[in-house]
Amino acid sequence: MIEEARAEHPEVPLKVLCELVGVSRSWYYERPTPEHRARRDTQLRDAIERIVLEFPGYGYRRVTAALRREGWAVNHKRVLRIMREESLLCQLKRRFVPTTDSAHTFGRYPNLIKDTELDRLDQVWISDITYVRLPTTFCYLAAILDAYSRKCVGWHFSRFIDTSLTLRALEMALAARRPTVGLIHHSDQGVQYACAEYMERLEEAGARISMAAVANPYENAKAESFFRTLKMEEIYLKDYRDFEEAHQNIGEFIEELYNEKRLHSSLGYLPPVEFESLHALKAGS
Repeated sequence: MIEEARAEHPEVPLKVLCELVGVSRSWYYERPTPEHRARRDTQLRDAIERIVLEFPGYGYRRVTAALRREGWAVNHKRVLRIMREESLLCQLKRRFVPTTDSAHTFGRYPNLIKDTELDRLDQVWISDITYVRLPTTFCYLAAILDAYSRKCVGWHFSRFIDTSLTLRALEMALAARRPTVGLIHHSDQGVQYACAEYMERLEEAGARISMAAVANPYENAKAESFFRTLKMEEIYLKDYRDFEEAHQNIGEFIEELYNEKRLHSSLGYLPPVEFESLHALKAGS
């Protein structure tokens, strides 16, 4: 409006025009120009592309949260529009292959986490196994998550789906977290978790044993969500040449991206490590 008035009445002082419109001269000089807005739009698109390249499975809401953490004042509708225009919306497909063998004679345990209200770290651990396809074979990943923070506290990658696979993930978690007696360890009823050696190690650690019902993935939904994220944002995007390359890449994703950087909507769009740090500060205050 001011630009049009200045063009029509160049003889009128800028101060007078600003007073008529109800703005200050400082606002006029500091307002975004079309060139400035175009430059900011380009920077925003670059920022969105950078986030999506690092986290290919992010939808527009997580991208919006990541942008806000970087200082961008932007709403999710604008981010969605840009992602649609730039074809940056995630279009990866979910795949599922069962890895649970529950046809065994070992003991079975009830589900203890159904009605458990989570309010602290190392209250419930969720354990599960998934497969990773390599050019000539399959390999397997066992992981343990803290149900409260979603952090992967223990994991092991192996060529074999056996007791050693799950035990080594458990040992990693126990060494890193040193949980108190009463921790609930939840898993499916697969033989790798129900076998005597695994049960004995849990009992030594003072853990309470919980198991999901057979063929009911919803009773282990957090583990399913973790593996879906891992596959969509890491495994499906790469063609690992061999076991060593897969092991290195998966380890880096878990430790450096998933635990430390990836934003979780259930944690208020914080990564698990940051969420745990804030929880510790609140607990100590």
